[in-house]
Amino acid sequence: MDLAYIPSPSTGVLHLGPLPLRGYAFSILVGLFVALWIVNRRWVARGGKPGTTTDIAVWAVPFGLVGGRLYHVITDYELYFGEGRDWVNAFKIWEGGLGIWGAVALGAVGAWIGCRRRGIALPPYADALAPALAVAQAFGRWGNWFNQELYGKRTDLPWALEISAGPNREAGLYHPTFLYESLWCLGVAALVVWADRRFRLGHGRAFALYVAAYCVGRSWIEYLRVDDAHHILGLRLNVWTAAIIFTLAVVYLVISAIKRPGREEIVEPEWQNGEGKAADDADGADSAAAESAAATDDSADEGSKDSKKPGAAESADEGDEGKEADLAKEPLSGTAKEGS
Repeated sequence: MDLAYIPSPSTGVLHLGPLPLRGYAFSILVGLFVALWIVNRRWVARGGKPGTTTDIAVWAVPFGLVGGRLYHVITDYELYFGEGRDWVNAFKIWEGGLGIWGAVALGAVGAWIGCRRRGIALPPYADALAPALAVAQAFGRWGNWFNQELYGKRTDLPWALEISAGPNREAGLYHPTFLYESLWCLGVAALVVWADRRFRLGHGRAFALYVAAYCVGRSWIEYLRVDDAHHILGLRLNVWTAAIIFTLAVVYLVISAIKRPGREEIVEPEWQNGEGKAADDADGADSAAAESAAATDDSADEGSKDSKKPGAAESADEGDEGKEADLAKEPLSGTAKEGS
């Protein structure tokens, strides 16, 4: 008799009147909103402008969803193409099926576009995003619980997951790999936050640490899963993917620490250099005042120059000579009258 286990929901859809609320989509949306809140706080703490992360997310989120779906459809193409399959199901994202590798890869392209439009560099934004992305994954994995998918091998552990009978699955108790990965992602987020504060990670190294740590957990969790997957040399495809990406992340960490130690002091130049437009406006007012003062001085100088022109000086001299002649005549006139 099983004394304890994790029950699975009887349905993955809740109907709010005519509106269906799917557990898979709900888990992803909750993760996105929490991630946006976290990354915005981290970005502002690094000296960025509030609201910048939302502007970038407008590009990153759609790209990430498309990338995640593409990776899933490409690596599990037999579920949607071939005899007896309906390719239209490839667009039914609410039924599950997002590959984190594709989501991060194409989401990074969207984030790069958003960063360029804001005039900021991608690495500091990626560092702010790293723990937020791990938390979003932790919430998103609960979508697998609603859909009763991606569970592990059979087990009798107290935290075993109850799976009901359904298409391509047998009823029983299995390892709750969705829960393992959810908890692992929360641990990765805590690790990145601690390391970022302790070592002041910059230039994309916090994001690289997140990638490396997640890949370690994903590797051992893949060994527990029993869902169909492609194998290469006896290993599941996702194990190979995790190993390759882990290696690249570690190499980037080492090279980046050597070539660009420390952390960026300015992450959003337009915002920090002038602290908004106030400084620019003040500089403009000072320049205008200086130009006005210079113009006034020029006018005064021109007036002084006019008074010193040769024509004006000659006129003044001629007037003085005329007055002296008149004064000279007056004494002579007076003497003649006295002699007569």
